[in-house]
Amino acid sequence: AGALLRGQVAVDTLVQTRAGIERIVRKAFELARQSNGAPRDGVRRVTCCDKANVLRSYAFFRSVFDEVAKDYPDIETEHALVDAMAMHLVLKPGHFNVIVSENMFGDILSDLAAATVGGMGMAPSAEVGDANGFFQAAHGSAPDIAGKGIANPYGTILSAAAMLDWLGRGHGDERLLRAAEQIRHVTEACLANGLLSADLKGKSSTAEITGNVCDRLAA
Repeated sequence: AGALLRGQVAVDTLVQTRAGIERIVRKAFELARQSNGAPRDGVRRVTCCDKANVLRSYAFFRSVFDEVAKDYPDIETEHALVDAMAMHLVLKPGHFNVIVSENMFGDILSDLAAATVGGMGMAPSAEVGDANGFFQAAHGSAPDIAGKGIANPYGTILSAAAMLDWLGRGHGDERLLRAAEQIRHVTEACLANGLLSADLKGKSSTAEITGNVCDRLAA
């Protein structure tokens, strides 16, 4: 029977632990508390994204989320199935503040979310643990444009802001938090002034954008 089925069936097992779910869900609520709320209405909320209607592991994720949510009565909560979430991120991205999900769904939705703000070149990322953090733009190395001076530097710049946020909160250093906010403010100003890279349908080079950001920060 084994020989007959070879090449016909593949099975993967998804394992989710209470400790792991609690850890990431609490992080989501803490991020919401530190934020200014959702862009559209300013409400601090955490959205639990899962597939609880089909898969038991995701129903478990949702149940642990609901337990942890009781410790954060000041934060609004809601649930969304992942297929519906893909639609909501396109139609009403400003509604969302913090979205928490299992790793695979998060991996997929993070790319979709990046597209809503201009593409992967605009997306910062932070991979943080209890003691260490790693910060980088969400896109890959893009060897096809290496050395051409047209890469979008905003994702990396905003990742630096996320790093300063993380360090500032970890060390209680308001200077780092102010620096992070200033980087975001300057980034918004540069974008508003038309400093757009090729992926944003602009003509500004990597060096030109970076230079302008640095000059504005130094002013």
